[in-house]
Amino acid sequence: MEKGRLYGLGVGPGDPELMTVKAVRLLKKCQLIAIPQKEASRCLALQIALQAVPEAAEKPILALDMPMTRDTAARERAYALAAEALVRALQAGQDVAFLTLGDPTIYSTYGYLHARVLSAGYEAQIVPGVPSFCAGAAALGEPLCLDGEELHLIPGGPSASDALAYPGTKVFMKGGVPNLKEAILQSDGPVFAAEKVGMEGQRLFRAPKQIPEDPGYFTLIIAKEKEL
Repeated sequence: MEKGRLYGLGVGPGDPELMTVKAVRLLKKCQLIAIPQKEASRCLALQIALQAVPEAAEKPILALDMPMTRDTAARERAYALAAEALVRALQAGQDVAFLTLGDPTIYSTYGYLHARVLSAGYEAQIVPGVPSFCAGAAALGEPLCLDGEELHLIPGGPSASDALAYPGTKVFMKGGVPNLKEAILQSDGPVFAAEKVGMEGQRLFRAPKQIPEDPGYFTLIIAKEKEL
């Protein structure tokens, strides 16, 4: 029996129209959909994909428990179990579409599974998607960088505010906005934010004072060094 192939499909940030033609084609082609959630009803990536490809709702779903935790041992166990489940499907000859928000190469769970599947002797391919910060900048109508400006991508965390001193444009992601609020109020350059880009409830903020104290996880901040 011919082995199946794994595809890490980026579905974009939320708007199903931002799914690439290639991602749509492969989702239609694959016999099995894999998601990084125990419950399909809670998987945003699946909800986005099904809006673009409604007929995919008829395909079986492999729900993988990928907890968001800082416990390294727990994460490694989850990655190992998920990779084993994917390998079993590939061994059975099924092509698998693993759905991920945004792009699979940017802070994505899929990155931890890709190498494991390859090392097990199976084919795996990354299919890029539109990153949330690109969609956010577009929604705001603000270029991320021009004329040789640097672009920095920074995960949220207690020390994220230190990165405000970097030259060029800084993009802060992954729920770190509360740690930045005081620092961005002191920032000299323009600061923008976007919440739930492309999703229901999208909000755009064009000044630091507009950004709420308790923004959701799907909020990103774009801090620029200077006016363009």
